[in-house]
Amino acid sequence: MGLYFNPQNYDFAKCLRSEIYVDKSGIISYTNKVFNTLQCYICVSRPRRFGKTITAAMLNAYYNRDYKSEEMFENLKISKDVTFKTHLNKYDVIYLNIQDFLSESTTVNEMIKNINESIADDILEIYPKLNKYISKGKYIAALNSLFIITKTPITFIIDEWDCVFREYKSDTNAQKVYLDFLRTLLKDKQYVGLAYMTGILPIKKIGSHSALNMFNEFSMSDPRELAEFVGFTQNEVISLCKRYKMGYEEISRWYNGYNFPRVKSIYKNDMVTFKTNDDILTLLIHLGYLGYDLEKKEVFIPNKEIRDEFVTAIRDTDWNEIINAIQ
Repeated sequence: MGLYFNPQNYDFAKCLRSEIYVDKSGIISYTNKVFNTLQCYICVSRPRRFGKTITAAMLNAYYNRDYKSEEMFENLKISKDVTFKTHLNKYDVIYLNIQDFLSESTTVNEMIKNINESIADDILEIYPKLNKYISKGKYIAALNSLFIITKTPITFIIDEWDCVFREYKSDTNAQKVYLDFLRTLLKDKQYVGLAYMTGILPIKKIGSHSALNMFNEFSMSDPRELAEFVGFTQNEVISLCKRYKMGYEEISRWYNGYNFPRVKSIYKNDMVTFKTNDDILTLLIHLGYLGYDLEKKEVFIPNKEIRDEFVTAIRDTDWNEIINAIQ
């Protein structure tokens, strides 16, 4: 029980107590399916306000073995799944918000040092014998030894994983150092039961440096099995509108427009080097400013909220024809 190693489940409890909570616990059925397999590496990229952090908090509450959370899930969809009790509160969890560490560091190397020491401090509270590794900076050896002692795979939850690329967008060396850190921590490690990362951008490759190629990516342009867990579905919004006596058509006009092959509608709840126009369009898709039709292979402005943002951005230009077309 610590800040980063088996942290408390207060964040998810707060979500459940909120006036509006939409049950997205079905995603746990998928994470259970891939747990402790070669497919256990998951990277979910979504724009802001699509529930990434809430999902991360939910996964911590579900897998974390230091807390009994069956009551938290007993009325949620996952409680009906055959795997529900198999994995409930059975594993150690390491939960990191990279943005928090980055904001308290002056360099990427300092950030990595702070992450290692923070995890180590938490683990030493429970397993002081591991200090023989940690005192020498052998953090991976400590995690391997922890796995041997507990015989329990670790669930890694890493939120805002891509913030380094936003803060150090021109520093490829800092990016490489960070990717090497993640690769060393996670790739081909017997102690990894699940690695769940969230961010805005999909995993970035630096030249041939594919440090995180073990991850399965679920992005705005290719959400696959996790499509229904991106924002609110049409049925969920209709239900909320009925409950709060709001007009569905107006809500739809403002926030609808993200369409995926498996789900009819999804509602919304300078960082890289651009080489082609497609690079710019891809970035706008991942930021949520454009939708993407996978069948037609076309991009589009998804709803009125985003349309108004585009108009505001170019209002003081001579692009009157474009403004009229957008409106």
